[in-house]
Amino acid sequence: MYYFNRENRPHTLRGLLFVAAFATVATLLARLEFVKQLGLSPLIIGIIISMIYGNTLRQKLPHKWLMGILYCTKHVLRAALVFYGFRITFQEISAVGLPGLIESALMVGSTFLIGIFIGIKLLGMDKDLAMLTAAGSSICGAAAVLATESVLRSEPYKSTIAVSTVVLFGTLSMFVYPLFYKSGLLDFDPGAYGIYIGGSVHEVAQVVVSGNAVSELAADTGMIVKMTRVMLLGPMLILLSLFIVRRKKRSSATGSREKVFIPYFVFGFIGVAAFNSLKLVPAQAVDVINAIDTFMLTMAMCALGMETNFEKFRTVGARPVYLAAILFIWLIGGGYLFTWFVSTAF
Repeated sequence: MYYFNRENRPHTLRGLLFVAAFATVATLLARLEFVKQLGLSPLIIGIIISMIYGNTLRQKLPHKWLMGILYCTKHVLRAALVFYGFRITFQEISAVGLPGLIESALMVGSTFLIGIFIGIKLLGMDKDLAMLTAAGSSICGAAAVLATESVLRSEPYKSTIAVSTVVLFGTLSMFVYPLFYKSGLLDFDPGAYGIYIGGSVHEVAQVVVSGNAVSELAADTGMIVKMTRVMLLGPMLILLSLFIVRRKKRSSATGSREKVFIPYFVFGFIGVAAFNSLKLVPAQAVDVINAIDTFMLTMAMCALGMETNFEKFRTVGARPVYLAAILFIWLIGGGYLFTWFVSTAF
């Protein structure tokens, strides 16, 4: 589709501006103090308000503006995922030490594989939806869902459903983890608690809230460990894409021919993280880049929400919620076991 040829350019730009307006509203709402306390990021708010629009006033949108919305779900999203690498430096990852790295690797790998197995084999879920839900729980919430959707090239409503589970159980985590700590159920010091939440809480903002409820040290440690999970997004997507390529080659051998998508943006994400580790860009400039990147991700989320019909939720039933609930229990229990292991072994 030629988004910016002479005929389509005005319609694409109007669609982009329309989505940007929703992203602006989501960004402003996310800055409200009570919204910050809830740990809701602009991405989450964006998909909520855009879903409401998409299921009420969507038919009033000029049809040709759809090109701008589709452009956000593809090209804006992938560009934002590349610049997501500016949130990470290899120095931060090394600072958390071997315990944090092992915790992150164990949690990401186990949660993703458990999610796929239970979702597909036991619950009989759609494969893409199971993978999206598992990605949201295992790595970094909504951003991981978006990145995985870009590799799977799945329908927008599936990403919306997966993000909804992140909202539900990620919000619960902000109350459950501090409650467990303060009630004495967790025999961790603030540093170990930070490793625990960084390795098992869904969203970055939710890690901050869960950590600050205990101490500043817990929040800081949790953020660094969480960033190691974010860094694992790249390798996980590469492995996932290789799996998909293998599966499609197997299909083509039986007569079906599907186009294989190589997620080049993943290599861009890793390259940007490596470049950011060189510290060539001033910290203030990185902050600006990250703010712009968050806005672009919010635009992609809003575009997905506009393309989501509530009727699709009824067709899949409650199985995504069941899967997310099982993974939430695993994040709490498995995260505790892994944190205890790395804290005592190292």
